[in-house]
Amino acid sequence: MKKGRIVKGIGGFYYVDTEDGVIECRARGKFRKLGIKPMVGDIAELTLQDEKHGYLQEILPRKNFLIRPPISNLDAIVIVASAAPPVTDLFLIDRVSAIATLMGIEVIVAINKTDEDAGDELFRIYSKVGFPTVRVSGKTGEGMDELMQNLNGKLSAFTGNSGVGKSTMLNRICPEISLETGEINDKIGRGRHTTRHVEIFKIAEGTFIADTPGFSSFDTERMELCNKEDLEKAFPEFAEYIDECQFVGCAHLGDRGCAVCEALECGKIEKTRHESYEKLYESMREIKPWEKR
Repeated sequence: MKKGRIVKGIGGFYYVDTEDGVIECRARGKFRKLGIKPMVGDIAELTLQDEKHGYLQEILPRKNFLIRPPISNLDAIVIVASAAPPVTDLFLIDRVSAIATLMGIEVIVAINKTDEDAGDELFRIYSKVGFPTVRVSGKTGEGMDELMQNLNGKLSAFTGNSGVGKSTMLNRICPEISLETGEINDKIGRGRHTTRHVEIFKIAEGTFIADTPGFSSFDTERMELCNKEDLEKAFPEFAEYIDECQFVGCAHLGDRGCAVCEALECGKIEKTRHESYEKLYESMREIKPWEKR
């Protein structure tokens, strides 16, 4: 019995990276009976038919998984953002980072297109939060070595709004990926999304990178599975103030004696971050308990 990581799944075939190379596998019928669908990122046990073909026998327990994009066992999510067209909406960054943080996935912010705009405000905001924040240019290669240092030994997924340069960055990190890059539509200021499926690429031993769809399809349902009371944990900069709130269960929305709001007024917490928190909290408050799955 061999063990490896599923790096691609297409048309009922799963490609598993093992110590002896990539093995093309079919899943045993028992997975369908048990309602288990293998995912990219899964650690699987398999038996061989020959040197290049085999069957998936077991899927080991997942430490986390996303529904959209479908991927499991992530160590980090790299949120690719830009201050150059198409400028990234801060709420999109905060929504993705909140989901990742609640799931125990490290958040890394990569500010791309710094050859066009250095992204000073983005860098200031997310460095202050405490997320590893790196300025990069997929076009010139600036900052890519620093980014790679943050990815060593991890399975990392890249996500970002279309046209932000995610595919260009991935092509520079691993030229054999050869992802199609999309041009920005001058009329709408957005790039067309060119990635069709999630796939993991092995960059070095123990270091894997996944290409994923853009923000528009990023597991928005996952927020609906969380309680609004847990949302404060998705904003790391709130942590040192939460226990200082006057009342237990404070919503941090302007309540009397709220230490988080006091920190906001003093400039210790970014206004844009708190605005994102408030927007997410309000959307979660609309979901009734029985609507959660």
